[in-house]
Amino acid sequence: MADTNLTNFAGLLENQKKVWAMELWQQARAKMFVNNFIGTGEDSMIQRVTELTKTTHGDQAVIHLIADLMMDGVTDDFMLEGNEESMKAYDQVITADQLRHAVRSKGKMANQRSVIKFRGNAKRQLAHWLADRVDQLAFLTLSGIDYKYDNSGKVRTFEGRTKEKGLLLEALAFNKDVTAPTDARHLRVDGTGLAAGDTSKIKATDLLGYRHIVELKAYARDNYIRGVGTHNDKYHMFVTPAGMAQLKLDKDFIENVRYAGTRGSSNPLFAGSDVLVVDGVYIHEYHHVFNTRRATTGGDGKTAGNKWGTGGAIDGQRALFCGAQSLAMADIGPGEWEEDTFDYGNQQGVSYGKIFGFLKPVWHDKVTGKKQDFGVIALDTALPTTTKTP
Repeated sequence: MADTNLTNFAGLLENQKKVWAMELWQQARAKMFVNNFIGTGEDSMIQRVTELTKTTHGDQAVIHLIADLMMDGVTDDFMLEGNEESMKAYDQVITADQLRHAVRSKGKMANQRSVIKFRGNAKRQLAHWLADRVDQLAFLTLSGIDYKYDNSGKVRTFEGRTKEKGLLLEALAFNKDVTAPTDARHLRVDGTGLAAGDTSKIKATDLLGYRHIVELKAYARDNYIRGVGTHNDKYHMFVTPAGMAQLKLDKDFIENVRYAGTRGSSNPLFAGSDVLVVDGVYIHEYHHVFNTRRATTGGDGKTAGNKWGTGGAIDGQRALFCGAQSLAMADIGPGEWEEDTFDYGNQQGVSYGKIFGFLKPVWHDKVTGKKQDFGVIALDTALPTTTKTP
């Protein structure tokens, strides 16, 4: 006998709601770009925490950063007891919050088939929405950009929607934990070299090239930024599509990729790949990498929401160079699926809510002697001039 709850809108049992919620979250994760870099271990670029830890402040989502041992140990048969080194662990608490959205039918659904179809469409639409918002938030957090702005530098505005009503992403509780890049983790392209980060000094000619990536990896190594993977020797770098296009036109880049890579059409330079490898650095293009394409022209080149450079006239990107534990994600449960009816049963709606949070880990760095971002370097570059964004 068929389960009438499945075709009776707003009549799903609790276990059936859990199934729909789980399937939606699975679909969303499959669509997320950042899901390619998420793992549960300390060698993952994005460490995912799914269980709460009991602390003196209650149950919290916690990530553990373990510092390297600093002392030299004890030689020969000299006394080791009393000369042990304390393990230094830096616990970082990830603030989590709920993000919800819902869709509503335009009118009454005439039959059981319409009910099932509406649920399926709602699940697909909400999964796509959630995946996109999670990707946006992850890159804003890594870049140290307040959620008040979108990933193209424009203030988020939707008619009638305000932070005070909880209708904008900046109202999320973990937005308060977003921090600007620390001084030793913030660089910029300066001609053929790298310099300390300062968006007001970006020039139109400060485009990303092959040599910058090689220097950036060396800088990361010198500053003990641990790579990902079993041997901690791989890094991920993220650029905008325009940034990747510019990189592929760089003379040094062309020469090195052409002759170091596979010959023929499978060479990534000729195959149209959106992932390239330079000196053990995996370079990915993604449209949610922060840039200033839609930011306001004018100002001092430093103010959030404005373009960069002298007079705030330069479009730029914040390329991200990431090692292990660059970002922490609290992923609490599969979310909640709810159904309701409106207008005396004439309209139907589906809502989904998910509890999660992001944190860019910061710790006391032994090289600089002060707090620095743990696993990510922000590299600001100019972007090539293109046609005006519509």
